[in-house]
Amino acid sequence: MNTNLFLHELRRNTFSLILWGIIITVLISVTMSVYPAFMENQSKVMGMLSLIPKGALQFKGISNFNDLLSASGFYAVNNVIYMLVLGSIFAIVLASNILLKEEYNKTAEYLLTRPLTRKEIFFSKSSVVLLNVFFLNLVTALAGFISIALVKTGAFSLRSFMILSLYTFLLNILFGSIGLFLSVIVKRARPITTFCIGLVLILYFIYTLSKITESIAKIGYLSPFKYVNLEVTSPTYKLNLLSLSYFIALSLLFYLLSYRLYLRRDIYT
Repeated sequence: MNTNLFLHELRRNTFSLILWGIIITVLISVTMSVYPAFMENQSKVMGMLSLIPKGALQFKGISNFNDLLSASGFYAVNNVIYMLVLGSIFAIVLASNILLKEEYNKTAEYLLTRPLTRKEIFFSKSSVVLLNVFFLNLVTALAGFISIALVKTGAFSLRSFMILSLYTFLLNILFGSIGLFLSVIVKRARPITTFCIGLVLILYFIYTLSKITESIAKIGYLSPFKYVNLEVTSPTYKLNLLSLSYFIALSLLFYLLSYRLYLRRDIYT
Protein backbone atom coordinates (compact mmCIF):
# COMPACT_ATOMS: atom_id res chain seq x y z
CA MET A 1 0.00 0.00 0.00
CA ASN A 2 1.22 3.50 -0.86
CA THR A 3 0.80 5.90 2.07
CA ASN A 4 0.70 9.08 -0.05
CA LEU A 5 -1.98 7.71 -2.37
CA PHE A 6 -3.95 6.39 0.62
CA LEU A 7 -3.92 9.78 2.37
CA HIS A 8 -4.76 11.57 -0.88
CA GLU A 9 -7.82 9.38 -1.46
CA LEU A 10 -8.79 9.70 2.19
CA ARG A 11 -8.80 13.51 1.93
CA ARG A 12 -10.62 13.41 -1.41
CA ASN A 13 -13.48 11.40 0.09
CA THR A 14 -13.69 13.16 3.46
CA PHE A 15 -16.50 15.52 2.46
CA SER A 16 -18.65 12.65 1.18
CA LEU A 17 -18.09 10.69 4.39
CA ILE A 18 -18.98 13.68 6.59
CA LEU A 19 -22.10 14.46 4.52
CA TRP A 20 -23.40 10.89 4.65
CA GLY A 21 -22.57 10.65 8.35
CA ILE A 22 -24.50 13.83 9.12
CA ILE A 23 -27.52 12.80 7.06
CA ILE A 24 -27.84 9.34 8.63
CA THR A 25 -27.11 10.64 12.15
CA VAL A 26 -29.84 13.27 11.81
CA LEU A 27 -32.30 10.67 10.51
CA ILE A 28 -31.54 8.38 13.45
CA SER A 29 -31.75 11.16 16.03
CA VAL A 30 -34.99 12.59 14.69
CA THR A 31 -36.63 9.18 14.45
CA MET A 32 -35.64 8.16 17.98
CA SER A 33 -36.88 11.47 19.35
CA VAL A 34 -40.38 10.30 18.38
CA TYR A 35 -40.17 7.25 20.68
CA PRO A 36 -41.32 8.96 23.92
CA ALA A 37 -44.40 10.38 22.17
CA PHE A 38 -45.02 6.96 20.62
CA MET A 39 -45.01 5.30 24.05
CA GLU A 40 -47.36 7.91 25.49
CA ASN A 41 -49.87 7.29 22.71
CA GLN A 42 -49.09 3.68 21.91
CA SER A 43 -52.72 2.51 21.94
CA LYS A 44 -53.70 5.12 19.35
CA VAL A 45 -50.63 4.48 17.23
CA MET A 46 -51.14 0.71 17.35
CA GLY A 47 -54.71 1.24 16.24
CA MET A 48 -53.53 3.30 13.28
CA LEU A 49 -50.88 0.75 12.37
CA SER A 50 -53.45 -2.02 12.39
CA LEU A 51 -55.25 -0.24 9.54
CA ILE A 52 -52.15 -0.25 7.34
CA PRO A 53 -51.76 -3.27 5.00
CA LYS A 54 -49.41 -5.92 6.34
CA GLY A 55 -47.27 -5.75 3.22
CA ALA A 56 -46.65 -2.03 3.62
CA LEU A 57 -45.61 -2.51 7.26
CA GLN A 58 -43.23 -5.34 6.39
CA PHE A 59 -41.68 -3.24 3.65
CA LYS A 60 -40.89 -0.72 6.39
CA GLY A 61 -39.47 -3.53 8.52
CA ILE A 62 -42.36 -3.95 10.97
CA SER A 63 -43.28 -7.62 11.36
CA ASN A 64 -44.37 -7.53 15.00
CA PHE A 65 -46.00 -4.53 16.66
CA ASN A 66 -44.56 -5.54 20.03
CA ASP A 67 -41.06 -4.90 18.68
CA LEU A 68 -41.88 -1.19 18.71
CA LEU A 69 -42.50 -1.10 22.46
CA SER A 70 -38.82 -1.27 23.44
CA ALA A 71 -36.28 1.38 22.54
CA SER A 72 -33.95 -1.17 20.92
CA GLY A 73 -36.80 -2.71 18.92
CA PHE A 74 -37.98 0.72 17.83
CA TYR A 75 -34.42 1.53 16.78
CA ALA A 76 -34.04 -1.70 14.81
CA VAL A 77 -37.31 -1.26 12.95
CA ASN A 78 -37.06 2.44 12.18
CA ASN A 79 -33.37 3.22 11.98
CA VAL A 80 -31.42 0.23 10.80
CA ILE A 81 -33.02 0.67 7.39
CA TYR A 82 -31.02 3.89 7.17
CA MET A 83 -27.76 2.01 7.62
CA LEU A 84 -28.86 -1.18 5.87
CA VAL A 85 -29.92 0.66 2.72
CA LEU A 86 -28.23 4.07 2.83
CA GLY A 87 -25.03 2.69 4.34
CA SER A 88 -24.86 0.01 1.65
CA ILE A 89 -25.46 2.61 -1.07
CA PHE A 90 -22.63 4.72 0.35
CA ALA A 91 -20.28 1.72 0.39
CA ILE A 92 -21.05 0.42 -3.10
CA VAL A 93 -20.98 3.86 -4.75
CA LEU A 94 -17.68 4.78 -3.09
CA ALA A 95 -16.07 1.44 -3.98
CA SER A 96 -17.33 1.37 -7.57
CA ASN A 97 -15.97 4.83 -8.33
CA ILE A 98 -12.69 4.88 -6.43
CA LEU A 99 -10.89 2.85 -9.11
CA LEU A 100 -12.93 3.85 -12.15
CA LYS A 101 -12.76 7.62 -11.67
CA GLU A 102 -9.08 7.65 -12.66
CA GLU A 103 -10.19 6.35 -16.04
CA TYR A 104 -13.29 8.41 -16.75
CA ASN A 105 -11.57 11.55 -15.40
CA LYS A 106 -8.60 10.83 -17.71
CA THR A 107 -6.07 10.79 -14.83
CA ALA A 108 -5.19 7.09 -15.02
CA GLU A 109 -2.19 7.68 -17.28
CA TYR A 110 -0.73 10.21 -14.83
CA LEU A 111 -1.27 7.85 -11.90
CA LEU A 112 0.20 4.80 -13.62
CA THR A 113 3.30 6.63 -14.87
CA ARG A 114 4.26 7.40 -11.29
CA PRO A 115 6.39 4.80 -9.40
CA LEU A 116 3.29 2.93 -8.29
CA THR A 117 2.33 -0.64 -9.02
CA ARG A 118 -1.24 -1.70 -9.69
CA LYS A 119 -1.05 -3.69 -6.47
CA GLU A 120 -0.25 -0.54 -4.50
CA ILE A 121 -3.03 1.40 -6.23
CA PHE A 122 -5.63 -1.30 -5.55
CA PHE A 123 -4.75 -1.84 -1.90
CA SER A 124 -4.43 1.89 -1.19
CA LYS A 125 -7.81 2.72 -2.68
CA SER A 126 -9.64 -0.33 -1.29
CA SER A 127 -8.24 0.48 2.18
CA VAL A 128 -9.86 3.91 1.91
CA VAL A 129 -13.20 2.21 1.19
CA LEU A 130 -12.83 -0.04 4.23
CA LEU A 131 -11.87 2.84 6.51
CA ASN A 132 -14.70 5.07 5.27
CA VAL A 133 -17.30 2.32 5.79
CA PHE A 134 -15.90 1.66 9.26
CA PHE A 135 -16.03 5.34 10.25
CA LEU A 136 -19.58 5.73 8.92
CA ASN A 137 -20.72 2.70 10.91
CA LEU A 138 -18.88 3.86 14.01
CA VAL A 139 -20.42 7.34 13.95
CA THR A 140 -23.95 6.18 13.20
CA ALA A 141 -23.77 3.36 15.77
CA LEU A 142 -22.65 5.89 18.37
CA ALA A 143 -25.54 8.14 17.40
CA GLY A 144 -27.92 5.21 17.73
CA PHE A 145 -26.55 4.21 21.12
CA ILE A 146 -26.83 7.76 22.49
CA SER A 147 -30.35 8.13 21.09
CA ILE A 148 -31.50 4.88 22.69
CA ALA A 149 -29.88 5.80 26.02
CA LEU A 150 -31.72 9.13 26.05
CA VAL A 151 -35.19 7.76 25.34
CA LYS A 152 -35.24 4.23 26.75
CA THR A 153 -37.72 3.48 29.51
CA GLY A 154 -36.81 -0.14 30.22
CA ALA A 155 -33.94 -2.59 29.99
CA PHE A 156 -31.50 -2.20 27.12
CA SER A 157 -29.20 -4.96 25.89
CA LEU A 158 -25.85 -3.55 24.82
CA ARG A 159 -24.86 -6.98 23.54
CA SER A 160 -27.82 -7.09 21.13
CA PHE A 161 -27.05 -3.57 19.96
CA MET A 162 -23.41 -4.49 19.25
CA ILE A 163 -24.44 -7.61 17.33
CA LEU A 164 -26.89 -5.59 15.22
CA SER A 165 -24.19 -2.99 14.54
CA LEU A 166 -21.79 -5.75 13.45
CA TYR A 167 -24.39 -7.19 11.08
CA THR A 168 -24.83 -3.74 9.55
CA PHE A 169 -21.08 -3.21 9.16
CA LEU A 170 -20.60 -6.61 7.50
CA LEU A 171 -23.46 -5.92 5.08
CA ASN A 172 -21.93 -2.57 4.11
CA ILE A 173 -18.52 -4.19 3.62
CA LEU A 174 -20.07 -6.82 1.36
CA PHE A 175 -21.63 -4.15 -0.84
CA GLY A 176 -18.30 -2.32 -0.86
CA SER A 177 -16.57 -5.42 -2.20
CA ILE A 178 -19.34 -5.83 -4.80
CA GLY A 179 -18.71 -2.23 -5.85
CA LEU A 180 -15.01 -2.95 -6.39
CA PHE A 181 -15.89 -6.03 -8.43
CA LEU A 182 -18.34 -4.14 -10.63
CA SER A 183 -15.76 -1.42 -11.28
CA VAL A 184 -13.24 -3.87 -12.75
CA ILE A 185 -15.65 -5.74 -15.03
CA VAL A 186 -17.26 -2.77 -16.81
CA LYS A 187 -16.31 -2.63 -20.49
CA ARG A 188 -16.04 1.13 -20.72
CA ALA A 189 -14.75 3.59 -18.16
CA ARG A 190 -17.84 5.46 -16.99
CA PRO A 191 -19.60 6.14 -13.68
CA ILE A 192 -21.83 3.25 -12.62
CA THR A 193 -23.42 5.03 -9.67
CA THR A 194 -26.99 4.65 -10.91
CA PHE A 195 -26.56 0.94 -11.54
CA CYS A 196 -25.05 0.41 -8.07
CA ILE A 197 -27.85 2.27 -6.30
CA GLY A 198 -30.39 0.29 -8.33
CA LEU A 199 -28.71 -2.98 -7.36
CA VAL A 200 -28.97 -2.21 -3.63
CA LEU A 201 -32.63 -1.21 -3.96
CA ILE A 202 -33.49 -4.28 -6.04
CA LEU A 203 -31.86 -6.63 -3.53
CA TYR A 204 -33.69 -4.89 -0.69
CA PHE A 205 -36.96 -5.18 -2.64
CA ILE A 206 -36.34 -8.92 -3.13
CA TYR A 207 -35.80 -9.27 0.62
CA THR A 208 -38.99 -7.41 1.54
CA LEU A 209 -40.98 -9.25 -1.13
CA SER A 210 -39.88 -12.56 0.37
CA LYS A 211 -41.20 -11.42 3.76
CA ILE A 212 -44.53 -10.28 2.36
CA THR A 213 -45.30 -13.30 0.16
CA GLU A 214 -44.90 -16.66 1.85
CA SER A 215 -45.09 -18.60 -1.41
CA ILE A 216 -41.80 -17.05 -2.58
CA ALA A 217 -40.15 -16.71 0.82
CA LYS A 218 -37.08 -18.65 -0.32
CA ILE A 219 -36.23 -16.01 -2.90
CA GLY A 220 -35.12 -13.83 0.00
CA TYR A 221 -31.94 -15.90 0.33
CA LEU A 222 -30.73 -14.29 -2.91
CA SER A 223 -30.46 -10.99 -1.05
CA PRO A 224 -27.73 -10.15 1.50
CA PHE A 225 -30.36 -8.32 3.57
CA LYS A 226 -31.88 -11.70 4.43
CA TYR A 227 -28.85 -12.58 6.54
CA VAL A 228 -29.20 -9.60 8.87
CA ASN A 229 -31.18 -10.57 11.96
CA LEU A 230 -33.25 -7.60 13.20
CA GLU A 231 -35.03 -9.42 16.05
CA VAL A 232 -33.07 -7.63 18.77
CA THR A 233 -35.88 -8.00 21.31
CA SER A 234 -35.70 -11.80 21.21
CA PRO A 235 -34.12 -13.37 24.33
CA THR A 236 -32.22 -15.75 22.02
CA TYR A 237 -30.83 -13.01 19.80
CA LYS A 238 -27.22 -13.75 18.91
CA LEU A 239 -24.69 -13.61 16.09
CA ASN A 240 -25.51 -16.35 13.61
CA LEU A 241 -22.37 -18.17 12.46
CA LEU A 242 -23.93 -18.95 9.08
CA SER A 243 -24.62 -15.27 8.45
CA LEU A 244 -21.15 -14.33 9.66
CA SER A 245 -19.56 -16.87 7.32
CA TYR A 246 -21.77 -15.69 4.45
CA PHE A 247 -20.72 -12.05 4.77
CA ILE A 248 -17.02 -12.77 5.29
CA ALA A 249 -16.74 -15.40 2.54
CA LEU A 250 -18.58 -13.36 -0.10
CA SER A 251 -16.74 -10.15 0.78
CA LEU A 252 -13.36 -11.89 0.47
CA LEU A 253 -14.41 -13.58 -2.76
CA PHE A 254 -15.45 -10.33 -4.45
CA TYR A 255 -12.40 -8.54 -3.07
CA LEU A 256 -9.93 -11.14 -4.34
CA LEU A 257 -11.66 -11.38 -7.71
CA SER A 258 -11.51 -7.59 -8.01
CA TYR A 259 -7.80 -7.62 -7.21
CA ARG A 260 -7.00 -10.32 -9.75
CA LEU A 261 -9.06 -8.68 -12.49
CA TYR A 262 -7.64 -5.20 -11.80
CA LEU A 263 -4.09 -6.49 -12.28
CA ARG A 264 -5.03 -7.67 -15.80
CA ARG A 265 -7.52 -4.96 -16.71
CA ASP A 266 -6.95 -2.70 -19.72
CA ILE A 267 -6.81 0.79 -18.22
CA TYR A 268 -8.48 3.47 -20.32
CA THR A 269 -6.32 6.58 -20.47
